[in-house]
Amino acid sequence: MKITFVTDTYAPQPNGVATTLQRLVHGLRERGHTVDVVRPSVLACDEEGMRVPSVALPGYPEVRVGLPMRLVLQARWFRHRPDVVYVATETPLGHSAINAARALDIPVASGFHTNFQQYMAHYQLPLLERAAMRYLRHVHNRSHCTFVPSRDTIADLDRAGFQNLELLPKGVDTRLFSPKKRDPLLRAEWGARGNGLVGLYVGRIAAEKNLPLIVRTFEEIRRRFPDFRGVFVGDGPKLKELRLAHPDFVYAGVRFGEDLARHYASADLFVFPSITETFGNVTLEAMASGLATVAYDYAAARQHIADGENGYTAPFDDDDAFVAAALRAASERVTLPALRENARAAARRVRWSKVIKRFEKNLVDLIERAFPGRPVDLPAFDRETEPANAA
Repeated sequence: MKITFVTDTYAPQPNGVATTLQRLVHGLRERGHTVDVVRPSVLACDEEGMRVPSVALPGYPEVRVGLPMRLVLQARWFRHRPDVVYVATETPLGHSAINAARALDIPVASGFHTNFQQYMAHYQLPLLERAAMRYLRHVHNRSHCTFVPSRDTIADLDRAGFQNLELLPKGVDTRLFSPKKRDPLLRAEWGARGNGLVGLYVGRIAAEKNLPLIVRTFEEIRRRFPDFRGVFVGDGPKLKELRLAHPDFVYAGVRFGEDLARHYASADLFVFPSITETFGNVTLEAMASGLATVAYDYAAARQHIADGENGYTAPFDDDDAFVAAALRAASERVTLPALRENARAAARRVRWSKVIKRFEKNLVDLIERAFPGRPVDLPAFDRETEPANAA
């Protein structure tokens, strides 16, 4: 099968969408498919496929937005026709790719990876939230189906009028993210002494990540446990402001690969109070690393965390309950080893290989639904593959 991905982000950019797409691309290739990637030319990745011009998102210079390329894509796909197109981002590039595919009768799927419409309120643009939702609905409903990573998000989108929604869970690399990567020297650099407790946040340092609640949670834990250390891993538009206001926390910057895995494993608690996630890859990465994760009960946490057994959850958007859950985690040090083992075990059940097989099957089903009778070249395809993490 010939598959084209269209995206504005890709690894090594440090975000969940980029790493998920890289996993899908590599996994499909390993199963014998031909995959190319259409993406902004400024992205520092060594990938096959077309590179397109882009502009930086205002106020967020590290985020690139691909420009519309409908006629160019139509010409390219007319000469080298893919069996299916997967549009991962809904920017002008993604919208133009959907239109180009439909003009050529090429099956096209889209992915809803980011709640962009919710970001508007965090950036003091609440009046644009409805306009953003109308735009997103229009773009996704132009595709033959939209892949969504969690049932919570599917329910929200269904109520908002999105059509042809399909669940595509996510996996985690449990070889990379592992408790074995724990590093006492790194903990010493953070100022953690002996069995001192370390709380970790990994992600964008941005308004939509609920930074004030992370700060409040870290401070409340430190009041109870003076040896506590709070660590932020990541970068973003709020980093400078956060460092100035709270110089007592550790700011490790952006980390990748083995270095990122080492930072995860060297902490004890993972604190993730974001309320704008479609899934939250970092939740699974923290669990795979053997951390006690504290998160709101939705998206990845709802799918994978059993409160008090392999992590801690709080009712959605309840600040006081979230802080209480984090304090509970910090207080239960005696039971933390067993809970962290349970977290690791839960993450090990979510394998990328199953996710990729499910995605492959969904693409074939999409082709058959959109264009019945159209032949598809399927190397080593197992139609009886069980769905990945169907819970």
